[in-house]
Amino acid sequence: MLPFYRNFNLSIEIQMKKFFPTVLLALIVQFSFAQYDARALEILEAMSKKYKAFTSFEANITSSMTNETEGIKEEFKGKITVKGDKFRLAMEDQEIINNGTTVWTYLPTAKEVNIDNYDPESDEINPSKIYELYKKGFKYLYIEDVTEGGVLCEVVDLVPEKKDAQYFKIRMNIGKKDRSIQSWTMFDRSGNRYKYTITKFVPNVTVADAFFTFDPKKYPGVEIIDLR
Repeated sequence: MLPFYRNFNLSIEIQMKKFFPTVLLALIVQFSFAQYDARALEILEAMSKKYKAFTSFEANITSSMTNETEGIKEEFKGKITVKGDKFRLAMEDQEIINNGTTVWTYLPTAKEVNIDNYDPESDEINPSKIYELYKKGFKYLYIEDVTEGGVLCEVVDLVPEKKDAQYFKIRMNIGKKDRSIQSWTMFDRSGNRYKYTITKFVPNVTVADAFFTFDPKKYPGVEIIDLR
């Protein structure tokens, strides 16, 4: 995608011939060794048990999208509220509301809301179920211990069993002491990395079910686009 000048094209070509086999080998090794790793499962089960014990929770999230090849780095901040299968994710440019059956995507700048049915079988990652993601359609592997944000974490990679999945890897950093999710990063096949870091977490918040539906009366002049 980057233009290369003719004079050093041969040098670049030689480097690429060395680089791509190395990358390919790394991917083959990763996919070959991804399995149902006992240590990874122990970490994931403890983490899942922790979050399932909460009736609800709120979390402040920092989200970033990077693509090193294209020199892209974008960062957003948001807040997510979760209660059972329901969630409401508020970010600067959009708000996503899911009550378990219907999804509303509100775009404040455009003054429109898109309504669609929620499909639990889609490849889209449901942020309210990130702690259960490993249970279906993934292999998992413990990678290493790292310190992130001053927290010692155990790194676990989730690799989808479907070869054509939207993301070829999801990396989770899980607090070694309390099994809390520090961050997770999703790697797609076009070189994009989407990282979500939890900066504040409040368990068992009081929130009504009505909070997880979009009320057009509260948004005068909003255009409703029903895609169901």
